[in-house]
Amino acid sequence: MTATYPATRPARRSVRRHWELFLRRGLTQETRIAVALAVGSVLLTAVVFAWPERTPLTGLMLPLIIASLTLGPRTLPGFVVFLMVLLAVGLAAQTEITPRIVAATLVQFAMALVVIATSFRRTRLGVAGIRGEAMLVDLRDRILTQGGVPDLPPGWHVQSALKPAGGTPFAGDFVVAMRGHDLDRLEVVVVDVSGKGTDAGTRALLLSGAFGGLLGAMPAADFLPAANGYLLRQAWEEGFATAVHLSLHLTTGDYEIRTAGHPPAAHRTAASGRWSVLRTDGPILGLLEEATFTRATGRLDRGDALLLYTDGMVEEPRRDIDLGIDQMLGQAESLMRGSYDGAAARLTEALGSPDDDRALVIVHRS
Repeated sequence: MTATYPATRPARRSVRRHWELFLRRGLTQETRIAVALAVGSVLLTAVVFAWPERTPLTGLMLPLIIASLTLGPRTLPGFVVFLMVLLAVGLAAQTEITPRIVAATLVQFAMALVVIATSFRRTRLGVAGIRGEAMLVDLRDRILTQGGVPDLPPGWHVQSALKPAGGTPFAGDFVVAMRGHDLDRLEVVVVDVSGKGTDAGTRALLLSGAFGGLLGAMPAADFLPAANGYLLRQAWEEGFATAVHLSLHLTTGDYEIRTAGHPPAAHRTAASGRWSVLRTDGPILGLLEEATFTRATGRLDRGDALLLYTDGMVEEPRRDIDLGIDQMLGQAESLMRGSYDGAAARLTEALGSPDDDRALVIVHRS
């Protein structure tokens, strides 16, 4: 005789298996946070309901603030509505409705509306507040990392400094430096995106990655034309930028410099102790389709230095840019006399306007 089992037993096992799978995979970190905040809010409301005279209604603002920082735009509005229902329950438990309690309740409803409005704005990004800020910080750090100097042979030193306008960590100026496919050559580009500070920061974030890819993938003569074509394809309203590009041979010291609507680089000759301005022609990137860029060539001997910078270092209202360049070179000669250590940071602190982004690169051969 064959034993038979109730048909419900396999069904129960299936339900239990699916429930365990949901607990392991279905509850995301955000869902766990929302559940924890909901439980905490219910407990706070229960305390208010039990001791209305001793417990303030404003305690519900704590989970509201935490939720605004941790929950995503899909979860946050529903949680805020849930909190407002609990607030209404807590208000109903009050033995006496005073004007102070009414005012506090209205303020809390107003804060809830602000949080909901903010969550709708975050829908475009699709992440919660802290995560969105972390993404921006990571992108900013990537700009600074690309501006870092790669390992160089003995005798070569490169310093860079960046001072954003207004103290914001985002800037329209950036530096990209790398060793190309030919390891005997150092490629450096200093870029000034249209605008300044945070307004130009988003375009600088995009361009720094694109220019970094172009810089290491093609010959020096083709970089600025390729960068110009890239900007034209973006079709931005303010889609232009200026740039100075240095291609330096690390064995011989020979270099090529090209500019695109950018202030000219400067070469200091150790033998004479004088600075010479390396003037080249080239249109601003992102304006003309057929753009040509002339080059300046030279050689860095021992003790020589090259200076690359953005217009924030030399431009001031109602002053000719050539006067600004002369002042910068005079200041550079004074600050770099005897030692180049920290010279880039000292120059950006001493020169330029705090209302404009400033970037500077010094290449020195000892």
